[in-house]
Amino acid sequence: MIKKILVSQPKPSSEKSPYFEIEKKHGVELVFHPFIKVECLSAREFRQQKVQILDHTAVVFNSRHAIDHFFNLCKEMRITVPEDMKYFGISEAIALYIQKYVQYRKRKVFFPVSGKLPDLIQIMAKHKSENYLFPLSDVHTDEIHLMLESKKLKHTQCVMYRTVSNEYPASEPFDFDMIVLFTPAGVESLQKNFPDFVQGDVRIACFGKTTAKAVEEAGWRLDLEAPSVKAPSMTGSLDLYLEEQNK
Repeated sequence: MIKKILVSQPKPSSEKSPYFEIEKKHGVELVFHPFIKVECLSAREFRQQKVQILDHTAVVFNSRHAIDHFFNLCKEMRITVPEDMKYFGISEAIALYIQKYVQYRKRKVFFPVSGKLPDLIQIMAKHKSENYLFPLSDVHTDEIHLMLESKKLKHTQCVMYRTVSNEYPASEPFDFDMIVLFTPAGVESLQKNFPDFVQGDVRIACFGKTTAKAVEEAGWRLDLEAPSVKAPSMTGSLDLYLEEQNK
């Protein structure tokens, strides 16, 4: 029987999170611990890429991490972002998050309603005169670069933050009936934290095809993979799985 579940994400800040509803509904204990964390490059590390931020007229953000680390690096390097800088976000939520650092109404901010990268590229293509800066993580593919190249958009990709392993507290027991993973990096971090981990009866759940592949390559049994037709979220998938297990 599943009684204690490790969710490899930060603990939700809202009491209305579906995770807490799962705890009450199924009588399980959820422990939150992200196996990975994101950290900003130092100004010295960033300068080694020889990227001049002020040579660009627009910045493209695909995550809140990108926004935070862009403005933090600018502050550390004493760069004043000009008032006429344009911003392009992958979604409305990302675009609105820019307000944390700039006066939204005074800026030009663009985003696709769909929240999908190809639609964002289409919007950017309408602003061909811009010189785009695209802050990224140290782990990324060539997909973005190829899409921008196909539209002949002038751009520079640069690494501003990286994903690193987040150690599990040695003082805390690792006695879970189920482990929920969200990224290949999380799978790798679990292996690093517990090199002698033997799955046995421990259930493993994951989100996404790439994470599922990483679980299988680690030699572990995958008991639950999300999303699915019935449940597009991890919480929805977990809820259905526990219902089935408790029958």
